[in-house]
Amino acid sequence: MRISGLLSTLTAMTLMAFTQSVPAQGYPGGPVRMIVPFPAGGGVDSAGRILAQKLSESFGKSFFIENRGGANGNIGTEVAAKSAKDGYTLLFTGAGFVTNPSLYARIPYDAVKDFDPVSLMALGPNVLVVHPSLPVKSVKELIALAKAKPGEVGFAGSGSGSTPHLAGELFNTLAGVKMVHIPYRGSGPAMIGVLGGETPVMFLPAINAGPHVKTGRLRAIAVTSTSRLPAMPDLPTVAESGLRGYESSQWYGLLAPAGTPEDILNPLNAHVVKIMQAADMKSRLTEDGLVPIGGTREQFAAHIKTEIAKWAKVIKQSGARID
Repeated sequence: MRISGLLSTLTAMTLMAFTQSVPAQGYPGGPVRMIVPFPAGGGVDSAGRILAQKLSESFGKSFFIENRGGANGNIGTEVAAKSAKDGYTLLFTGAGFVTNPSLYARIPYDAVKDFDPVSLMALGPNVLVVHPSLPVKSVKELIALAKAKPGEVGFAGSGSGSTPHLAGELFNTLAGVKMVHIPYRGSGPAMIGVLGGETPVMFLPAINAGPHVKTGRLRAIAVTSTSRLPAMPDLPTVAESGLRGYESSQWYGLLAPAGTPEDILNPLNAHVVKIMQAADMKSRLTEDGLVPIGGTREQFAAHIKTEIAKWAKVIKQSGARID
């Protein structure tokens, strides 16, 4: 979905959602666990920690991150799905949540039926980065190199079927090249691999790419969204660089186990919306290469269903599969 279109759809209702919600009495009465189903250091973890800090300030109670990585997010997601429906265990996740249903023959939860969406926090486009040692400075040069050396150019991914992996497979399909996916155990380890020159290419979440691009440790050649990022205005999109139709963005959102009471879900949504509307948060996320959202629960539910359908087609075309 285009960022501009999603923003125009969501913005009109976000403030109304906050003003109409009435906080549940006494919630939360103690610490709230936010499960991030990926290792520390990746894009989902980074965004989750930002939101957890702000929710702690907003509610006056501790919201803390618990990393439960493994199986491309399935392990932590299952833990969250089977947790008590009392608002004290939440799931903070990203795009892997909507790709896993198509990547695996079977997963231990239903992405739609087992969760109640709270709010979409932000969109996080990836940045196509290369190690400075790789002799390419544009998408066209990368495609030319990959065609000249089929099967020799590797791109890092945070595990098979991860968002960076699928972003690369979509690139391969549209460009007619065969870069080889090098899987790592999470975005953090994958990023370390690229920084060290072990793997020369990665579709890295913008929230992680920015600092390393500024220091010159990585070279950014394009952004994967449909529009340029305010944080990197001179960086072209992959599509405008010659690969028409290309778009691949991460997203970050908060969910609760299905059946969590409305008088917990509504205040949670209201607080996320208020946080995302705050000028300091908008500035912070924009600087990090993210697009703040914070919409209604219904809008987030619709986004999840749309993303599941979109990536099911990409996965089928690429042949990506995890047993």
